[in-house]
Amino acid sequence: MGMDLLDIPTRTEGGFHVVVESPRGVGLKLKLDPKLNAFVASRALPLGFVYPYDWGFIPGTKGPDGDPVDALVYWDVGSHPGVVLRCRPLGVLLLEEDAKGGGRERNDRVLVVPLDHPRAEALRSVEELPERLRDELAHFFTSQIFFAPKNPKLLGWRGPSAAEEVIAGGRPK
Repeated sequence: MGMDLLDIPTRTEGGFHVVVESPRGVGLKLKLDPKLNAFVASRALPLGFVYPYDWGFIPGTKGPDGDPVDALVYWDVGSHPGVVLRCRPLGVLLLEEDAKGGGRERNDRVLVVPLDHPRAEALRSVEELPERLRDELAHFFTSQIFFAPKNPKLLGWRGPSAAEEVIAGGRPK
């Protein structure tokens, strides 16, 4: 019997866990189906789009949309669906979009780095990344949902403490 990936503890020594859903370089959004305890195809990204880094969620958390908090893993390798990474926050992209039930809701994206990633051990904040990279990531997050009725609005990047607030269930401004 396999472990339920949603039951993995949020916190680990020095950070928190991220469960990879869609690996770097994949043009298909995968999503963990809790009823099946398996990854299912959610949707294909628009032509030419692939995930720039591993994409997944932080178990034991809940965003305003009811799903676990989303996380993008900033590192230079790709893994596989179901891999659990021990990470720390670099920051968060604050994003607002149309809610399924009407109105607007936040759907922030936390940017993390693995704890065991020597090439990024000196990196502490999203602000240390080149502005062009931050702009490209923000563009990716709004463009890859272009055909979904979400009407995204970027609210800007915030640092690691705001990311921790999102992980804890808060809404940084």
